[in-house]
Amino acid sequence: MTNTTVGLRAEDVRLAYGERVVIDGVSVAIPQGAFTVIIGPNACGKSTLLRALARLLPPERGRVLLDGRDIHSLSTKVVARRVGFLPQQQTAPGDLRVRDLVMSGRFPHQSFFSRISDDDVACVQRAMELTGVLDLQERKVEELSGGQRQRAWLATAIAQDTEILLLDEPTTYLDLVHQLEVLRLCASIQKEGRTVVAVLHDLNLAARCADHVIVMSAGEVIAQGTPREVYTEQMLGRAFGLDCRIIDDPETGTPLVIPAASTTATS
Repeated sequence: MTNTTVGLRAEDVRLAYGERVVIDGVSVAIPQGAFTVIIGPNACGKSTLLRALARLLPPERGRVLLDGRDIHSLSTKVVARRVGFLPQQQTAPGDLRVRDLVMSGRFPHQSFFSRISDDDVACVQRAMELTGVLDLQERKVEELSGGQRQRAWLATAIAQDTEILLLDEPTTYLDLVHQLEVLRLCASIQKEGRTVVAVLHDLNLAARCADHVIVMSAGEVIAQGTPREVYTEQMLGRAFGLDCRIIDDPETGTPLVIPAASTTATS
């Protein structure tokens, strides 16, 4: 059973980039020890909300709380030991090797003068094994395919070994097989007692893996709950402008979204 204790929450936050307000008056509670997925159409504020939860975007109003404390009152290192974040767009020096990239996930656990510990090595080894990049560890990041690079960055986030892991589109650049593998990996991490929050575009994959779903539209949270609670034809129509049917997935029993034949994409 999912632990309903909340360790990370946003309260009435207003988030903006300069003069452009993206989110205004949003509150969310992330259940501790659950796999939460944020869904919604493009440019609705999903990634912006995730950045705020990761302490990367200070709210203009409201606050983000970690265990009841304003996350911006905590030091960067303290937060980095508790909350890991994988952004949608990543950059690394061109000559950096995969092993060194993944080892960078251990920086929050090291002091300025400390050497790499046995625990650091073990965490990095396990992260590379879990994500299937162990055989790529001597390769330069710039030499990797899009899918390989994404898995290397995911390994870096896992090596950080945090209680909470925030992932912005972790299945980007991956084929369907690797998408499923990454989501199974996220689910296995969650089953170890960690909290996982991911932004996903694929509604059916989200329904398969999520314990808790946050639905966003036009900078607002319009629903929160289990996939069964929020996946309704009316709700998806409101969020996505989608004419669809909801049936039970024959493999998993989770909600399966079947778009109507006349549905066209909306931007």
